[in-house]
Amino acid sequence: MTDEEVLAEFRASKALLEGHFLLSSGRHSAHYLQCARVLMNPNRAARLAVALAARLPHDIRKQVGKVVSPAMGGVVIGQEMGRALQVDAMFVERPTGTFELRRGFALEPGDKVLLVEDVVTTGLSSREAIKAIEEAGGKVIAAVSLVDRSAGAAELGVPFFPLVALNFPTYAADELPPELAGTPAVKPGSRALS
Repeated sequence: MTDEEVLAEFRASKALLEGHFLLSSGRHSAHYLQCARVLMNPNRAARLAVALAARLPHDIRKQVGKVVSPAMGGVVIGQEMGRALQVDAMFVERPTGTFELRRGFALEPGDKVLLVEDVVTTGLSSREAIKAIEEAGGKVIAAVSLVDRSAGAAELGVPFFPLVALNFPTYAADELPPELAGTPAVKPGSRALS
């Protein structure tokens, strides 16, 4: 899938929003990607997962034994990546603020894990998920996401393969451009601010 084909999937599902948004990272943006919308159609989610799996180098793809994604945003694409790679998919969640495996999910010591995200902005959630996976005995060998919003700056500590990189500018609250400063920010995501 080309970048334009990926963006066409976001546009078709009305998942690419424009306005003034407060991101989970605490930064502001004139654009927001609502990945839940792009993934709500199972056929579209499967197409995106197959395209994402194809971005993985063959030597990494053949090593993946499990897929783990952070809840909530990564659950659907994580499940579809498990299907595309024909491996089990599970997720970590934050019942008390720190990622952990629950619901009977477990990793065997040394399991080679692919971390699957919907969007990476700063990389903080990914690093926290990787830490939880490794504490549970897994070895994260790579990470993928539908979208890299970090402008290539996210350092995850493992090879990272996004499906598409979108470099919409983000701003701290004290550096908003006039077109955003004059409008109230909407927090469209579901996660509390970091």
